[in-house]
Amino acid sequence: MTPTSIRWHCTAMAAAALAACLLPAPLAAQKHRVKLGTQAPRGTSLHKTLLVMAEKWRQAPGGGVQLVTYPDGVMGSEADMVRRMRIGQLQAAMLSVSGLAEIDPAVSALQKMPLVYRTLDEAQFVREQLRPELERRLLEKGFVALFWGDAGWAHFFTKEPISNPEDLKRMKIFVHAGDNDQIQIMKSLGFQVVPLEWSDALTSLQTGMIDAVPTIPLHALAGQFYLVTRHMLAVPYVPLTGATVITATAWDKLPEATRAALRAAAAEAGEHITQLSRQENQEAIEAMRARGLQVHTLTPEIEQRWVRFCEAAYPMIRGRLVPADMFDHTLALVKERRAMVANVRK
Repeated sequence: MTPTSIRWHCTAMAAAALAACLLPAPLAAQKHRVKLGTQAPRGTSLHKTLLVMAEKWRQAPGGGVQLVTYPDGVMGSEADMVRRMRIGQLQAAMLSVSGLAEIDPAVSALQKMPLVYRTLDEAQFVREQLRPELERRLLEKGFVALFWGDAGWAHFFTKEPISNPEDLKRMKIFVHAGDNDQIQIMKSLGFQVVPLEWSDALTSLQTGMIDAVPTIPLHALAGQFYLVTRHMLAVPYVPLTGATVITATAWDKLPEATRAALRAAAAEAGEHITQLSRQENQEAIEAMRARGLQVHTLTPEIEQRWVRFCEAAYPMIRGRLVPADMFDHTLALVKERRAMVANVRK
């Protein structure tokens, strides 16, 4: 081989090596990337559970998935995250019912029917029964549900003690901005509502803009609402329910074996979040009690007054906050569950 041919051969080999570096790796070896937004604060159990799920996703078959989480609401409100998913800036999000309702209002049956559920087991039973239909509706809108769960009961945290609905009507109540139907319904029931973002809740309590916040105990502790709202009404108002979803576009790009592993890891995360959140809510109540929070329980008579008050609002909720078919189905499932429990106790 002549010096010229040697130089040509070496140059060709170098060019081929450079081209190999620049060309994409085979599809099976590529790491898929999914960006997930959440309102959960960094370092909380919710966020840590997502990180555990992310590690399992990384090790999934077919090259795995790189799950990048954006906590602390840095991707905006839940409505903002839904919009970001629709235009491809995010591929996934952990959302409450408020955010999921931006995709399909049918999910509102899980949360926006106050005092329908007596126990969290009852709420979970209804959620599992409705799940196939809800997931079908979400998929029609371009989203795949990875897991569902709840974070326990939302209670009213107030500056002054209350016991019945008339007491609450005298207070200025936080309502999440953008939920216009709920705002109008609460106004028609005689409540003084103030639409706000959660990031403004504490300042609004401190300045007197609002006097009451409906939220879970863990959020009241983490957000320091209890420092201003020294009273909690122990009525199981609504279960804070949600799901983690991924866009169907991103999901369909993944190999089948990868998707199966991701679903398994997601199911574990959902169960862990539900169990841990319920436990942490009880711990949060005790922690706030130790710092001066007063928890007010209801007599059976007062509790029935709340139930009757909420039931009077159901005609306004049905077909407006919750689609009529899902509202009716939910009530039927609650009745079915209670009959099952009653038969077991006999």
